[in-house]
Amino acid sequence: MQRDYSKSIEACAAHYGDEAEAVKAYMFEGQCRAYALPNRGPIRFLEDGSLHPDIRRAYSEYGFYVFEGVIGEREMSDILEDLADLRSRFPTHPGAEVDSQGRPALGVDCKGPGLMWSKPLSDPLGGTTMANGRHQVKLKELKAAADAPEDAPFILMGSLQFSDAALRVYGHPQLLRVAAEVNGEDFAPFNEVLFIKDAGMGAAVSWHQDGDTHWDNPDFNEDIHGFNFMAQVYGSTPVNGVWVVPGTHKLGKLDITAMVAESGSERLKDAVPLVCEPGDVVMCNRQLVHGSFANSGFEPRLTINFGFHRRSSVLDVMGAGIHSPAAVYDKDVIRQRSQVIGFAIDARRKQYPEEEPYAYKPFLDSGEIFVWNEQARAGLRDYNLLDLSI
Repeated sequence: MQRDYSKSIEACAAHYGDEAEAVKAYMFEGQCRAYALPNRGPIRFLEDGSLHPDIRRAYSEYGFYVFEGVIGEREMSDILEDLADLRSRFPTHPGAEVDSQGRPALGVDCKGPGLMWSKPLSDPLGGTTMANGRHQVKLKELKAAADAPEDAPFILMGSLQFSDAALRVYGHPQLLRVAAEVNGEDFAPFNEVLFIKDAGMGAAVSWHQDGDTHWDNPDFNEDIHGFNFMAQVYGSTPVNGVWVVPGTHKLGKLDITAMVAESGSERLKDAVPLVCEPGDVVMCNRQLVHGSFANSGFEPRLTINFGFHRRSSVLDVMGAGIHSPAAVYDKDVIRQRSQVIGFAIDARRKQYPEEEPYAYKPFLDSGEIFVWNEQARAGLRDYNLLDLSI
């Protein structure tokens, strides 16, 4: 089903002044190109349990795949309830130690990175040295409404320690089966965040490629920096969603400044938006050129984001230091960071006992058993200090 986002696109384009018509055409044309690609549908497996080859081919060709209807109504209800409680515990403003009810704010006692804020409709990363300077250009920053807050929630790092619903999505058996098909049965974690793009406030994320450590690796290939799952809570539109340039995940490290110059504007030619319904989950290659514009439309976006690596991509590798402190990821670090997979599987089993839980091979081999309880919850505090950032 293709929803009509005309009103949001019109509202967004109006922020661009003389470029309004060009922005409007770009978004409508991009949406049409996105729906024309043969890379969306339900998760499908063959009788032998392997991922359907049509999905593998499409993901390899374009660098992303939209899995439709992964999260059902019952789970979405759980997620919405959980997120409402989560957001009620956000600090009142950057640096605050209490929430709006005077309680200790979410993550106030954490050592690891937690809630990041941004100025409404800004581009906080573009053109800066943050994240090793991978956001090479700054996207247009738009004017927010007069009554917009000074700062808006942007990214919640280490989200699985704060949200049981996100933890249960992380343990989704079909998604973990996909991860094993793409990255091998001994796949390793990456990191987990919530991306928050509230209507009329959500910040832009400048065009970039994820990944930092393996661009010059002699064994470089299209999957060496892993992928992210992007579970959509409210859906994703041309205005609030991520845009990607299909196929760029195979081309190595690209000069995005030159791509912008060639396109004649920040609107990269050939890019398409990841248009999704609530409950859809996008699998997106981390090497794909991607970014998102400021959300000056009417629909919010909240993405439960989590990624996975091949074990060979992280074992004994010096991390990039972007999502966590730089360190060498030996087998003990990988094992410790992977424990969250075991807890997520058990948390999901308790909530959805009718499902067959995923069996993670490294734990089958080691005989380790993980039980999700209050002790386990306490043990996840600051787990993201061990994010396997490559």
